Amino acid sequence: MKITFFFLFIFTLYSCTDKNLKQQILPILGHPDIIYKMVDGKEVADTVYPKIIDFSYLNQDSILIKSSDMKGKIWVADFIFTNCQSICPKMTREMKRLNSQTKDLSNYIQYMSFSIDPSNDRPSVLKKYIEMNEITAKNWYFFTGNEARTHALGIDNFLIVAEEDKMAADGYAHSEAFTLVDREGYVRGVYKVSDPKEVNKLENDIRKLLKYEYSIN
Repeated sequence: MKITFFFLFIFTLYSCTDKNLKQQILPILGHPDIIYKMVDGKEVADTVYPKIIDFSYLNQDSILIKSSDMKGKIWVADFIFTNCQSICPKMTREMKRLNSQTKDLSNYIQYMSFSIDPSNDRPSVLKKYIEMNEITAKNWYFFTGNEARTHALGIDNFLIVAEEDKMAADGYAHSEAFTLVDREGYVRGVYKVSDPKEVNKLENDIRKLLKYEYSIN
């Protein structure tokens, strides 16, 4: 199956006037809105960048996890399903490798894998998948929830394709990608998993983000 991988639009923060944002080491991705407001009697333009919306899902232990529960950490996310026989096994292996390589930063990073086939991927199925892949990381959730909302979350927020596709080999089309989200909920990078250099770049970007923006070495 040919997996679609795309970036929507890339914008840097160097020209951003949002006072809640400082100059960033990595770009922000997504469609920003330009709003106009009066400052000292003059109309000025302000750039407002999109954030990941609030969400809640059951994890592999049948515990309801809200996005607010993970506030204060940077996120690395992908969208998979356990019956996938094409790119998902590689994605899980690469996520596992990345998680291991960033173990020294585990207190500051939340890994998450969203199932795009929740009718099959109930918490017990996700738990078996974790065991089968010998995943022991404590900072990695596997999520299951409403399918339509999950697909929309992938496309509209995490900037990757995640949708049902009867023409695809496994019945779903989704990007072979990991998404990096900062502590404030802004998408800072999307990385193609089939290229090992991209995954290595993601690790470097994680470390840069934590070091230069949050003073965590």
